[in-house]
Amino acid sequence: MTSNYSAEQAVIVKIPVVLTIKDAMQKIKQDCPDTAISEHFLRQLIRDGVLPALKAGNKALINMDVLSKFLSDPEAEKFQPKGSANNGIRPVPSGR
Repeated sequence: MTSNYSAEQAVIVKIPVVLTIKDAMQKIKQDCPDTAISEHFLRQLIRDGVLPALKAGNKALINMDVLSKFLSDPEAEKFQPKGSANNGIRPVPSGR
């Protein structure tokens, strides 16, 4: 079977590096052994909605490119916590 596309028409798809939190920490420690980043910190960022993550069963998967961008500029608008201004505390209705 022959292809109708030439090499110039081929689209190169870049698959992002997506790792579990543990594997992401191993990669970070490998690249920077003295880092102060911890698994707890990454989990907290995901829980607070600051760092997006994919769920695969019980595991959270982190896009390493997004993590790198966050670490380079944590004040960027796209990394601001999601949710309400009251930090997740919902008002309790008065009366019964």
